[in-house]
Amino acid sequence: MEKKLLIIGFVWPEPSSTAAGNRMIQLIEEFQKNNYKITFVSTAAKTKNSFPLEDINIQTFDIQLNDSGFNSLLKEIDPNIVLFDRFLTEEQFGWRVAETCSDAMRILDTEDLHFLRNARHQAFKDQKKLNLKYLINDVTKREIASIYRCDLSLIISKYEYDLLINTFKVNRSLLIYLPFLLDNIDQSVFNSYPIFENREHFMTIGNIKHEPNWNAIIFLKTTIWPLIRKKLPKAQLHIYGAYTTEKVRQLHNQKEGFIIKGRANSTEEVFVNSKVCLAPLQFGAGLKGKLIEAMQFGTPSVTTSIGAEAMHDELPWNGFITDDPEEFAKKAIELYQNRSLWIEAQQNGIAIINQCYPKEKYQSFLFNSIISIQKDIEKHRLHNFTGLMLMHHTLQSTKYLSKWIEEKNK
Repeated sequence: MEKKLLIIGFVWPEPSSTAAGNRMIQLIEEFQKNNYKITFVSTAAKTKNSFPLEDINIQTFDIQLNDSGFNSLLKEIDPNIVLFDRFLTEEQFGWRVAETCSDAMRILDTEDLHFLRNARHQAFKDQKKLNLKYLINDVTKREIASIYRCDLSLIISKYEYDLLINTFKVNRSLLIYLPFLLDNIDQSVFNSYPIFENREHFMTIGNIKHEPNWNAIIFLKTTIWPLIRKKLPKAQLHIYGAYTTEKVRQLHNQKEGFIIKGRANSTEEVFVNSKVCLAPLQFGAGLKGKLIEAMQFGTPSVTTSIGAEAMHDELPWNGFITDDPEEFAKKAIELYQNRSLWIEAQQNGIAIINQCYPKEKYQSFLFNSIISIQKDIEKHRLHNFTGLMLMHHTLQSTKYLSKWIEEKNK
């Protein structure tokens, strides 16, 4: 029987712009290796940076919200698996999938836990520590309801996996820990990259529409960079990121060495020519793509406990982790000036990639879980009464609201 996967994208993947885009392409590659015919659909508009999915034999369709035409498309595709890209797409289309192709396995790729990111952002704004009051918000209820309505949810961070199981008591059978799926790094790869003496300047990178990244840039500008620049007056900090707006460009200051570069044409080129990556993230969730790429391209980094969360198990970081601004600046300067420390940090990054993100190990876990659930999906769902109950109420509420909107729009 032909294996067919339908992916409902929140956006069209942009691996050159976001870690989420990279994650989606990794998943697509693994499903293709396992002989799935893939269809990708989204309500979002494509951009010039959208990955050309058709070039890798993926059929694509633009779809509409509150449109029964999607049900007809579902029947035509007749997928074995439907993958929802973030809980928002499951909210919008999950009931249609459950109604139209009830035997299809429903998988949710959370990307990161949105409710955790929101809770941390609010706690940060209130200048308070994260607690249960912040964690239990409206987004939490929506996102965890979505996890229950699906047969399996992909959780990118061990911290988030433990949070769902221990704090929110989600059954393990509904979750799988699936970090970034990466190839091993061989030391010889770094031989073609510039060495310590031939690299210069600091850098940071990230989609600037993403609030944690924007906050980190402001933190660098106002607090950390002045401390570094005082000790290293000739050094520069290069800021790279997709969706650089006018408010970002206004931070550019050649005299201060604070250089807004905008979108990077090649992230590899940017990393391998920079000496140190700075990522003073104050809030957020999931795994940080910029810190993964820093390790892959041999660029030591300085980050916060939020930045490094769940990324390196107990292994030494490829640089330093600190939440104190003065210590952050001090460690960044040390890495920038100390060749042996820099090389040691680079080696730590290789160890983290090879031990924490082996593609073969985790893709094997994923497909073994899928096969196990598909063998008796009815039994799997019967053991998830909460999910059945939530799907019942969704069909009664979301379904009829959507139908009403569809009629209203005619």
